Amino acid sequence: MESQNQYEVDLGNLLAFNHSHHFPSLPSSREELVKECLEEGTKLVQAIADRLFNLPSTEDVDGPIVTLPPPTTKLPRSKHLPKPKPPTKWELFAKKKGIKKRKKDKVVWDEQTGTWKRRFGYDRVDDDRDVPIIEAKMTDEPGEDPFAKRQEEKKKRVAKQDKNRLQNLKQAAKVGALPSHVQLAATALPITGTQAAPKKFTKHELGDVAGIAATSTASGGKFDKKVPGEKAPKHQGKHRKFLPVVEGSGIGSREKEQTDKVLNKLFSKHSHEILNVEKAVTAYNVKREKKQRLKHNKNVEDKSLSTSNKLKPKKQLNKKSANKGSSKKGKAK
Repeated sequence: MESQNQYEVDLGNLLAFNHSHHFPSLPSSREELVKECLEEGTKLVQAIADRLFNLPSTEDVDGPIVTLPPPTTKLPRSKHLPKPKPPTKWELFAKKKGIKKRKKDKVVWDEQTGTWKRRFGYDRVDDDRDVPIIEAKMTDEPGEDPFAKRQEEKKKRVAKQDKNRLQNLKQAAKVGALPSHVQLAATALPITGTQAAPKKFTKHELGDVAGIAATSTASGGKFDKKVPGEKAPKHQGKHRKFLPVVEGSGIGSREKEQTDKVLNKLFSKHSHEILNVEKAVTAYNVKREKKQRLKHNKNVEDKSLSTSNKLKPKKQLNKKSANKGSSKKGKAK
């Protein structure tokens, strides 16, 4: 117990220290140093275990459970503290006017349909599609479509909100407080926060990618809409074309033309350039030699069979006809 009292134990971080420890003599080898460190570490772990079992515990199926006290040792961070985000324009305006943020209900009563609907999103309250009639105002211009006007105003509001969002992200990026999940999309920098320049694609690489994307459809981009100034893809795939089954005029007579073209090449003056005479003669000689070899082997087999038949003894034939004649004579007598 006296040796454990000199240990400083931090149960919040499960750490133990012995500030008064010192080696009596310098270790002569690494094995001796490791042995000394293991012995001292065993004592520190035993001190932490003794303090843990002294804490109030609750019984559970897996064993006693204790609640650790708050840590007393401040551990250093591996990275710096995140910088606070700069306030947006709306936050500055709300702070100046004393506007406090309050939580709104997700579901609101819609008087037009007489039902509860979502405040935002699909099938929301005050949806433009649920308004069959829009009352005209004195300021409306004659002949103007009120429904198209509401759609145009909505597009302008969405564009303005998107512009403000990007502006807030730019302000946060200047002070280094940009969130990691939007850092890549806003500044085209790696998520690690390094200032490495992004890779720039060359003109040829972009052209190759655009060509692949343009010909990725089933028709090879034949029926897709072309962008003004778009060039034809460089690596355009070649599709196999089949001739029609029924012969006729136009494309139907192409098969006959191809056949005539091949025959004309074969019977032309320069047919020796198309036909490999040496290869044809060699093939003919090989075929003739093979035929002669087979004929020779057949003759040898026939001779061997004839000689083997001559060496075999002849079978004695029984004179059945003579016996039959004698029996007939005996019967006649």
